[in-house]
Amino acid sequence: MFKQISLSLLIFCASAVTAHAQKADTLSITLENVPYAYPVKYFPISVEGQDVRMAYMDVAPTQLANGRTVMLFHGKNFGGYYWSGVIKALTARGFRVIVPDQIGFGKSSKPFIHYSFHQMAAWNKALLDALGIQRTSVLGHSMGGMLATRFALMYPEKTEKLLLENPIGLEDYRRFIPYVTTEQQYANELKATAESVRKYYQSSYFTVWKPEYEELVRIAGGVTNSADFPRSAKVAAMTYTMIYEQPVFYEFINIRVPTVLFIGKEDKTIVGKGLLSPDQQALYGQYRFLGKQTALKIPGAKIIEFDACGHIPHIEIPTEFAVALLGSL
Repeated sequence: MFKQISLSLLIFCASAVTAHAQKADTLSITLENVPYAYPVKYFPISVEGQDVRMAYMDVAPTQLANGRTVMLFHGKNFGGYYWSGVIKALTARGFRVIVPDQIGFGKSSKPFIHYSFHQMAAWNKALLDALGIQRTSVLGHSMGGMLATRFALMYPEKTEKLLLENPIGLEDYRRFIPYVTTEQQYANELKATAESVRKYYQSSYFTVWKPEYEELVRIAGGVTNSADFPRSAKVAAMTYTMIYEQPVFYEFINIRVPTVLFIGKEDKTIVGKGLLSPDQQALYGQYRFLGKQTALKIPGAKIIEFDACGHIPHIEIPTEFAVALLGSL
């Protein structure tokens, strides 16, 4: 009898510990339980009959203000939380830094709408106007590079410099990635787990995996445990369709603002990579070539390349990236 009670107690305690661990690893799809390095504000937006809000950080310079602003556009699998080091480097040199979580990402609302780079660009301009900012340099990473490109094309008078960090969209994915519907992509997104996120980040984003990268997995993986994860997955599928169907590839030649590309040469990112065979994958996503090819298309563009670096230079080689970024500004 005593053994049975002890065993039951042990099982109960183990279950309680497991439940606590699962709860601790569960994150809200709008990251309410993820602290950002700087205070977060919200910009109200009305779209398709819905009232939504765009989260953003507005960080003042920590040294003598130089009167200039830099706006940071995050990648598809991230939010403003992964820009902390860049914000610190910029504000220490006198820049005001605006860091939005785009609608559908990070701490911002996750509405079911037609997602569009044009619309996102317009929202970001509206945010700048509301903050009284006349001109800004725009740094876009990954998907944020596509958005930054669209922003510069739509609002050249607002764009002091266009800074592209391993942007996606340097190829027209429609030419070689098989088409999948948003519903098919939604089914794929629903399969995500913390472990699948870790595996993807390890194989796709970095040349060498380091323990500090686990924080990125904790955030992206923690959302998959939320009861609201299906909404997040549906929005992720919608924004995948946006990337696939709205290329900027053919418009680089039309950019009329000073542009700098920052390219980790070991990056092999392909949107929809899993739909290709290994032999097909080897033909695309080669940033050591794509960066140079893109720089030649943009009038007067400069390119800074990083050896032994993958898709996220500002995290993998933060000091080297910060020096290059500040030098370019």
